[in-house]
Amino acid sequence: MALLWLLGCLALAGSARCGVPAITPVIRGYNRIVNGEPAVPGSWPWQVSLQRYGNYHFCGGSLISEEWVVTAAHCGVSAPLGVQVLSVLPLPQVFRNPSYSALTIRNDITLIKLATPAQLNARVAPVCLPQATDDFPGGLTCVTTGWGLLNPNGSVNTPAILQQAALPLLTNAQCKQYWGFRIYDVMVCAGANGTSSCMGDSGGPLVCQKDGAWTLVGIVSWGSSTCSTTVPAVYARVTELREWIDSVVTAN
Repeated sequence: MALLWLLGCLALAGSARCGVPAITPVIRGYNRIVNGEPAVPGSWPWQVSLQRYGNYHFCGGSLISEEWVVTAAHCGVSAPLGVQVLSVLPLPQVFRNPSYSALTIRNDITLIKLATPAQLNARVAPVCLPQATDDFPGGLTCVTTGWGLLNPNGSVNTPAILQQAALPLLTNAQCKQYWGFRIYDVMVCAGANGTSSCMGDSGGPLVCQKDGAWTLVGIVSWGSSTCSTTVPAVYARVTELREWIDSVVTAN
């Protein structure tokens, strides 16, 4: 049994523009999720925690609408699931990208359709999706969030407070200097500047600002086995996956 936990209480109905938190994030610069910076509660209202075995967090996710959550395919989410809010509700529909490769980690994306739509409020709101043609250049400062390990060599317990880190995007040419042939067009890299995602952050968001709104540019996918902060982490590139997302949402 796995659970999906949305930050905040879903008891209050409301509407929200995507990517514009009612509670403004406070980002103090280049910190890392490994020994990272706690986020202001509620300031990343699309952040989701996938949990199992007595509320054990194993992956992150992002709310992209009242009905849909996006996470990484390698997280291994499958139905039946439950969403933990005030009670456990069934999540019968899970869509893993059929082109996902566990060998190359390409197309690392899964969509989850909530059985009961999330009721949006100040602490629960969707992130924006980019258009397939959007360009997010190397050097752009973005933010990743999650409950991944603070120290890969220390406690296996995830932090109680959501962590955040500001980090720069790399071009794929720059990223190939670290990872070589393992980097494909469906991937985007960020970090290598003293920042890193770590185990438990998988499936969570990498967001960049576009036209004043936070936009989901990447999905935490893979990286250094030691969560090295001198090597970039790799994310599924959402612009390359937008067509598949639209096809699944439209058909379901």
